[in-house]
Amino acid sequence: MTYMDELIRIIVTPFVDHPEDIQVIKEQSGERTIYILSVNKEDMGKVIGKRGRTAQAIRHIIHAAGLAHHEQASLTIRD
Repeated sequence: MTYMDELIRIIVTPFVDHPEDIQVIKEQSGERTIYILSVNKEDMGKVIGKRGRTAQAIRHIIHAAGLAHHEQASLTIRD
């Protein structure tokens, strides 16, 4: 598990009722690293938040953490 996988899990766990269902997949696309987050269907609304604000905040954190490690990182949430 990479530092970014762990960071995503640490951020998302307080929002969900089923932390055991959190999955993070890492994909490379050129120079960009895409992290794909999957959670239990019951927790999807909590992770996305009202008007997508929670999801956007998580994406900003992942992007900033990636920059700190010289990585172009982005997060996709899979439903």
